[in-house]
Amino acid sequence: MEENKTRKPVKLGTLRKMHQEGEPIVMLTCYDATFAALEDEAGVDIMLIGDSLGMTVQGHGTTIPVSIDDMAYHTACVACGNKNAFVLADMNFGSYLVNEDEAVRNAVKLMKAGANMVKFEGGLEVCPLVGRLKQIGIPVCAHIGFTPQSVNAIGGYYVQGKTASGEEKLYQEAMALQEAGADMVLFEMVPAEIASKITKELRIPTIGIGAGVGTSGQVLVLQDILGIFPGRKPKFSKNFMEGASSIQQAVANYVQAVKSRQFPTDQHSF
Repeated sequence: MEENKTRKPVKLGTLRKMHQEGEPIVMLTCYDATFAALEDEAGVDIMLIGDSLGMTVQGHGTTIPVSIDDMAYHTACVACGNKNAFVLADMNFGSYLVNEDEAVRNAVKLMKAGANMVKFEGGLEVCPLVGRLKQIGIPVCAHIGFTPQSVNAIGGYYVQGKTASGEEKLYQEAMALQEAGADMVLFEMVPAEIASKITKELRIPTIGIGAGVGTSGQVLVLQDILGIFPGRKPKFSKNFMEGASSIQQAVANYVQAVKSRQFPTDQHSF
């Protein structure tokens, strides 16, 4: 694989500048060194070591069984193959819920494995943890809207924020997380109009998955863009292998589609 010598390392300041200047941020999940090198060459801005690996790599039906050791292992693999992209690691179910001290230890473990930022799910209840991590120098991406780790409590995969009260809840959560020190917010399965409206109110970048084209950037699962769907294809996903001659081209097509705001369309949004 030919190295992209013109690409500069993506840092937190880079992402802030992209948000301010309106350049879409491209995020894609990644779980190993080989795909890290491929995604880096294709121009992916942020590689997300998602707890989605529980389904895509381990074969589970949800993200719940994934451990912090799993997350650290795959983060280290991605860090070894990556040169320039920003590395974001998920904090898995249970790794930040027991108490704050344990959450800090687990976040530190992911940073030592090679992450540049950690991501975890939750709204107002995680604001104190966001603030503490910020104090010790660990950047945070907050994940609101549909939160997969809460699928058992939610009762299924449902769009969040469709009602007036739901919209207000999302707005209050996003603002509170920003004030607590979050550096980025990810919206999952949120009505496009609402995600766009909140993005315009925030100073920090937003990433959407099933949240329309009005966020600062987009994320998809690697296997989904390659047309590998273990179960039902999500509405917000698109198979970029269609019409592509290689995996490299499919990833590059995804990058180009996000950068040009050709993806997502209304077909992939709520």
